[in-house]
Order: sequence, then structure tokens, then C-alpha cells
Amino acid sequence: MSPATLRRLALHPDCAGARDALLASAEASATLAGRRSVLGMLSLSVTHPPSVGRRREVFDAAGAKGLGSLARSEGEPAALDPMANAAYDATGTTYDFYASVLRRDSIDGLGMRIETTVNSGFAPDNAMWSGSRLLLGERTPKGPFVRCFATALDVVAHEITHGVLQYAVPGGGLSHEGQAGALAESWCDVLGCVVLQWHRQEVATAAEWAIGGGLLDPGFGAALRSLAAPGTAWIGDDQPSDMSGYVNGGDPHTNSGIPNHAFYLAATALGGRSWEKAAPIWYRALALLTPRATFAEAAQATVDAATLLYGAGSLEVEVVTEAWQRVKVL
Repeated sequence: MSPATLRRLALHPDCAGARDALLASAEASATLAGRRSVLGMLSLSVTHPPSVGRRREVFDAAGAKGLGSLARSEGEPAALDPMANAAYDATGTTYDFYASVLRRDSIDGLGMRIETTVNSGFAPDNAMWSGSRLLLGERTPKGPFVRCFATALDVVAHEITHGVLQYAVPGGGLSHEGQAGALAESWCDVLGCVVLQWHRQEVATAAEWAIGGGLLDPGFGAALRSLAAPGTAWIGDDQPSDMSGYVNGGDPHTNSGIPNHAFYLAATALGGRSWEKAAPIWYRALALLTPRATFAEAAQATVDAATLLYGAGSLEVEVVTEAWQRVKVL
């Protein structure tokens, strides 16, 4: 979740009891965004041993800011902490999606171990990708959330996709500023939604098309973000759905509503299930991006990816092009 969103929640009168935790998480999230940019470059020189399939390790920090103690590793029985088990299951499902649908072997494509820390004091009331592992915080009592982030498969998949971007976008991933930052958040939302739809075996036209559905107390809203109707997910939602609402200098999580909506329009227009055509196009486009890609460049990358996958003049190329036109990028 973005630092700006966490700060807005912290200032809400109904969140007074969780204010300190929300502000601490906002500060940590802002710090890690910069750290991910550096680690994205470093990841280019890191190699991993040949894959042996899933390799998960879940640690429990018990509210502290460190790595924590190992709670469960690959193939072991369930842990005592239900959050450790929820994280273990969600990271496994995300791995399976990337492996079976997109033919990608883990985060780096080479079988990288997926490490997760639950009950992280570094990320209270939040989920974050540190640049090397997933951090999932506890739910603060009297806060705005009714579920822990470890139980939200789409949120877990979103954060793991931040890791994927480090390796899949040439140059070490997308910058976390400007339009490139909004694109990074959008690609993670898009694939987070698709992982959840794949898990539920939903068709695109019947899916929820939201990130973090059911995490918030209903008094705050239904979800963290909506791809179908940006700006409507929760009471502080400021996402635009097209370029007429673009916020100059805005938070990446705000402007990500525009490319998010483009994917929603493309996926529902293509019909069927989003992981059959739309997601492979967006995934193929990652290799055609640069770290400081603009919305227009990202749109062209998806059009080019659709051309590579389905041919020039195909229905898929037409649909993707029209989706970006409808959000006023092309």
C-alpha cells in the first residue's frame, strides 16, 4: 500500500488507535521504494542455482523489524501461526501461476527462493516487497483493516510481482517515480488480479477486478483499488481512470489507475479468462520496457507484444490499442 494512502488512513478519526502503526508503515514503505530501485540494479548480477520447483521459506518476526525465526519451509507441515500458513499458501499459488501460465520459474525466472516474513514490525498494517523478500505486517487492533494482508492472495501476488519486475524489465525494473512508478504499481495490480482470478477460475467479465477486496472495514470501502472503476474502491480513493484526471507529480498508486483500467478494458473485451490472452500480452511487454518508461511507451509495448504473440492486424492488437485509446493514452 502506498505511503500516501497509509497517511490518509492514519489521519481518519476512526483510526486513532492505529495511527502510530499506520504512520510507521508509511515511512517504511517510502524507504523501501527507494531501496528497491537500487536492489533492482544489483539483481542483474545475481545468479541462482538451477530450479528444483517451489522453494519457500516463511519467517515470523513476532512484531520485530528483523527477518524473524523460520516458521515453515518448503514441504514442511503447517506452522502454529495461521499467518505463516496463509503466506506459505499464497506464495505457492503465485509461484504456480507464473510457472504454469507464464512459464516463469519464480521471481527471477531461475528458481529463486521466495522468502517471506509475517508479523513484520517493519510493515504494520501493510504488505511490501523489500527488494529481496516479502514483508507482511500484523493487523493493528482498532485499525482500518479486518483481515491480515497474508490472507489476501492478490496482495501477495502484487508484492511478488515487484520482484519479478526487477528481473523482467531490462535495466533492473521500473523506476518508482513518475509514470514509470505508476506503471510498476499497475503491472503488479494487473498480475495480482489475474493470479486471484486464475485461483478462482473466474471469467474476466464476472471477476471482482479489485485489489485487496475485503481487507478494509466496510465503513472505509470495499477494496484498496479497483481496476474496473478507479477512484471508487474506498473513501480516500483518488485514482483517475483516464488521462483527463492524471495528477502531475502524483503518487504512483494514484496514477496507476489509468494503465490499470486499460488492462481491464482489454481483458474484458478479449473475453474468456484474463490469463489466456491479456495477461500473456502484458507479461511479454515487460521485456520491451525501459526503467523510465512513459504511459505511451508502455501502451506501445503492449501493442507490440500483442503483435508478436498474435500477429499484425489481429483482433488482439486491435483490442489492446483501443483500450489505451479509451483511457486517452494513445
